[in-house]
Amino acid sequence: MEELQREPCPWRILEDAGAAFAMGCIGGTIFSSWKGYRNSPVGSRLQGSLAAIKVRAPVLGGNFAVWGGLFSTFDCALIAIRNKEDPWNAIGSGAITGALLAARRGAKASLGAAVAGGIILAVIEGVGIAINRAMAEQYKPVMPQLPDPSQLPPPTQSHTQRGY
Repeated sequence: MEELQREPCPWRILEDAGAAFAMGCIGGTIFSSWKGYRNSPVGSRLQGSLAAIKVRAPVLGGNFAVWGGLFSTFDCALIAIRNKEDPWNAIGSGAITGALLAARRGAKASLGAAVAGGIILAVIEGVGIAINRAMAEQYKPVMPQLPDPSQLPPPTQSHTQRGY
């Protein structure tokens, strides 16, 4: 089975930011349609949903893209600094991204966001490792069980042993 390979770091940042933008837009569309439907008068709920989607979904997509782009940038930087690609890079990237995005609210908020980002990424990485280990068990090679020679019936003579 071929291992999934990611793009090299400069392109990974763009790929992750684009994927985060798409996820934010999709999630924003779902959430904004529900919110617009709920807050609109009875006769114009469809128009209210569409208006809310047009206004809020791209904003949420942009917020996701900023987070994804920063996270991927810090992940690539940590890979280059540490010369290894492991879960600690993602955990550190989550913490740094959280701290940077909350920096405008002060040091205390930045520290809290860093801890939250690190914990969230640690949980995500831990679940990923657990799933990989569980899935690897089913592909582990198994030694075939050969029958015990003492339990086998006596060998019969073949045509070559009889001299035919």
